[in-house]
Amino acid sequence: MTTFDDREKAHENKFSHDMELQFKARARKNKMLGLWAAGLMGRSGADAEAYGNEIVLADFEKPGDHDVIHTLMRDLAAAGKPTEEHTIRRQGERFLVEATKQVMSEVKR
Repeated sequence: MTTFDDREKAHENKFSHDMELQFKARARKNKMLGLWAAGLMGRSGADAEAYGNEIVLADFEKPGDHDVIHTLMRDLAAAGKPTEEHTIRRQGERFLVEATKQVMSEVKR
């Protein structure tokens, strides 16, 4: 391999690693959102954990946050806790910051 090939491979590996970290942070953020919403709906323990996992899976339905946001809005409204989209998005932004910190701290170990 040439130096150019080595550098190209290193950049590809870094890109792949960065994408994996973003995926993990996003999944963790969605889990946190699910647990937050579960608390609003009065769920706790294993029920809250299961709901958090459902929200993580909801993110795989469509690209972007729309599927997660609308699932949360629908479920919260059905539980008598209607919550506006911007409130959920703002909470998601806060959780993404925390989730990213957690994922990065795990990488450094």
